[in-house]
Amino acid sequence: MRALFLALLASPALADDLVVPKYLDETAASGITSVYKGEWEFMAGGGVAAFDCSGDGKPELFMAGGTDKAKLYRNDSETSGALKFTPVTSGAELDRVTGAYPLDIDGDGILDLVILRSGEDVVMKGEGQCQFTRANEAWGFQGRDLWSTAFSATWEKGQDWPTLAIGTYIDRTQDAFPWGSCTENALYRPKGKGFDAPLPLKPSFCSLSMLFTDWNRSGTPSLRVSNDREYYKGGTEQMWHVDPSQPPALYTAAEGWKPLKIWGMGIASTDVNGDGLPDYFMTSMADSKLQVLAGGPDKATYKDIAFASHAIAQRPYVGGDFHPSTGWHAEFQDVNNDGLQDLFVAKGNVSAMPDFAMKDPNNLMLGQPDGTFAEAGDKAGVASFGQARGASVIDLNGDGQMDIVVVNRNEGAEIWRNSGTGTEGQALGHWLQLALHQDGGNRDAIGAWIEVRIGDKVQRREITSGGGHAGGQLGWWHFGLGSATEAEVHVIWPDGTSDDWAKVKSDGFYDLTKGKSPVAR
Repeated sequence: MRALFLALLASPALADDLVVPKYLDETAASGITSVYKGEWEFMAGGGVAAFDCSGDGKPELFMAGGTDKAKLYRNDSETSGALKFTPVTSGAELDRVTGAYPLDIDGDGILDLVILRSGEDVVMKGEGQCQFTRANEAWGFQGRDLWSTAFSATWEKGQDWPTLAIGTYIDRTQDAFPWGSCTENALYRPKGKGFDAPLPLKPSFCSLSMLFTDWNRSGTPSLRVSNDREYYKGGTEQMWHVDPSQPPALYTAAEGWKPLKIWGMGIASTDVNGDGLPDYFMTSMADSKLQVLAGGPDKATYKDIAFASHAIAQRPYVGGDFHPSTGWHAEFQDVNNDGLQDLFVAKGNVSAMPDFAMKDPNNLMLGQPDGTFAEAGDKAGVASFGQARGASVIDLNGDGQMDIVVVNRNEGAEIWRNSGTGTEGQALGHWLQLALHQDGGNRDAIGAWIEVRIGDKVQRREITSGGGHAGGQLGWWHFGLGSATEAEVHVIWPDGTSDDWAKVKSDGFYDLTKGKSPVAR
């Protein structure tokens, strides 16, 4: 029986020609010393925002601190070199921060920050050169005094300012009996050059992740909300219609939506099965899901393919702890540049829950040509046992390789550099990094789709703001190209118009501006 149990836990074999990227732990020398501190009120949250605020093209890191103050780290890494960061005074050094997301709210071409807190949420206006000023009063943003843990943003039709969605967790004033005490999520819609009063999303069920996503390519994104079933009563995962012409409304059974109860903690999206529609990985405790549409874009009915595709991440794969896993931030990226999406999941026990693994390594599941995933976190060198929360998989030193940073609870953050080679010394594939630009309020084209074509194969990415767990990134969008030395790129812009396909060479950074040809940077 024990042999059978261990066999069920075993990771699927890696394909013979699959390259496992070699990661180097550069935490000690990186200059990053952040710790997400705190007890009960900070058992969730702990995100990182990755974005370029210095103007040099490399992303800075803003890290939640919990009871410690949040920190902004300027990226001083040399191109293709070791990862180096310097803490800078930015004006955003708030305490009780649970997470943050970058967004150009006012359309001035400088990224702002939406800062989530166990306390009043704050929007910070970017002033350039990594300096920020509080903008709640100037923009009419009512940052409620709640425990915020989820965020997403979209631009509704005809608006120059975004609609923000902020998700909240437990009523922290009810610590003696928190179950069933979820506080209200809310939409912040534009009002002039600012925001209207928060519009409650009722019912609310202790959300830990949200994502505006055009699930059926209708042109109008909906809002997916992932909820922690540990604390709500009678709730499920949710998807909301968000249309400026009518009040927000939940998808119903008549529209194909089926109830799902998980310990929802993080959402990641990509087109896994190549049908041109976004699919969703949702982290949980033991029962993470990978959802694809069951019957096409006419019905919001999803089926779970996590087990069939080996993207289950249910239990630790190393370390000898066989209790169920606890997943938090999830993110799809191509870490070995072979043209297939890989999946990183940050893992960590909530606190000291005895029914769940205490030694719970982060997952790095590599996409394989047959559509399945294979665990490679231990081989790649990122199988940390830290009590992980938020994370970012992003190119930090401008070499086209995807590095990894993880925020841990009550211990130091960790950072790994992708060496650009496999564990056996093989070269990784070619790559592209693309940045979108358009006139108007939504300058970074949130809601667009990028398509990259090599022969008859097309990779697609929906440009979103939100998801993950308590943190996100904005800037360059990465595509692995495998052995291809050139590709064609194409953008479907948020208004539904599209540019012609354009050829670009591999291993380069390109600005894609609406109505213009790609420009190499």
